[in-house]
Amino acid sequence: MQHAVGYVSGGQFYGAKASLNVWPAQVSSPAEFSLSQIWVISGSFGNDLNTIEAGWQVSPELYGDNSPRFFTYWTSDAYQETGCYNLHCAGFVQTNGRVVIGAAITPVSAYGGRQFDITLMIWKDPKKGNWWLQLGPSGALVGYWPSSLFTHLGARGRGGADMVQFGGEAVNTRPSGSHTPTQMGSGRFPGEGYGRAAYFRNVQVVDWDNNLIPAAGLRLLADHPGCYDIAGGQGGAWGSYFYYGGPGRNVRCP
Repeated sequence: MQHAVGYVSGGQFYGAKASLNVWPAQVSSPAEFSLSQIWVISGSFGNDLNTIEAGWQVSPELYGDNSPRFFTYWTSDAYQETGCYNLHCAGFVQTNGRVVIGAAITPVSAYGGRQFDITLMIWKDPKKGNWWLQLGPSGALVGYWPSSLFTHLGARGRGGADMVQFGGEAVNTRPSGSHTPTQMGSGRFPGEGYGRAAYFRNVQVVDWDNNLIPAAGLRLLADHPGCYDIAGGQGGAWGSYFYYGGPGRNVRCP
């Protein structure tokens, strides 16, 4: 797994919101995927990590095609035994019959052409402790992750997340011994900017008082910047934002 993400930590977070630019990322082998998402995280990465995840992904193995699709995910034990995508196991409770989880997203962005994004918000109901997912500018409720799924994220009231992450993840199986050409985002590096590189805009978190606030102090991390990178900015109608992604295999990513 390779990542290019913006994250906030060092506090308690009760939700997250962003608009995610959607692209037809090319995935080069069925064993690989490329996704762009929000992670809401608590616990330790070793064994008891709790995560709630939602965004768009291209996964030929899961869906049988290369379309970017709306998805959800969760785990309560660092991806060992628990959790799944979408509705593949008991977990996420869908409350809206008009939204299809796992559906292909249309339209998608074109290089040098029109840009499209989806707005997602995850937030915790302070009374029941469930984590809700909203989709679209009007914020249609899609469903919730019950508090009973989790150890850390599950507590009622103050059981928030230690960290919220936004960005991309791609699988590199090193086909034929070199780095995969699977794309993250649009398959272009952040330096190409709007209309070419993929973005997250209006990146926000939910505070203890259930207010949406800009993700101040968003830290950017690309673990293989020659393959997939990230570059951020602040201000204007986009609030806190970043461009991210890349082509995978290239001269700087052998």
